[in-house]
Amino acid sequence: MLRGSCLCQGVAFEIDGAVIDLLYCHCSMCRKAHGTAFRARGKVKASEFRWVRGEEIVRFYESSTGEHRGFCSTCGSNLFTKFDNKPRVLGLSLGVLDDDPGTRPICHVFVGSKAPWHEITDSLPQFEELPKVPIVPAR
Repeated sequence: MLRGSCLCQGVAFEIDGAVIDLLYCHCSMCRKAHGTAFRARGKVKASEFRWVRGEEIVRFYESSTGEHRGFCSTCGSNLFTKFDNKPRVLGLSLGVLDDDPGTRPICHVFVGSKAPWHEITDSLPQFEELPKVPIVPAR
């Protein structure tokens, strides 16, 4: 089980499963929403996500058609994204995890719109956009 929470601790949740498909997203929306060079994110099954407290203070913003970014209305922490066309999956912001997910991001996506002041210095694969095929981690 993994635990997560927002900055003010008003929102807390648990995940009874794995966080998968970890990556760094450099799109302009993630940069704006998180106030940083990129968003570290993964995916979790919605059925394995459980509120511990604070569900009533979570607000959603539809940043793209059918994509709803959830955040704490008290402290502003970005929590996860819900997708209308994929209701069984949540896009989890890794920064709100209190525990180690046990895996690491495997690539950078949307580097075509990365912040001009940020230099990617690791050796992970970089993609101009989100690849259409699953990304397989290097062994």
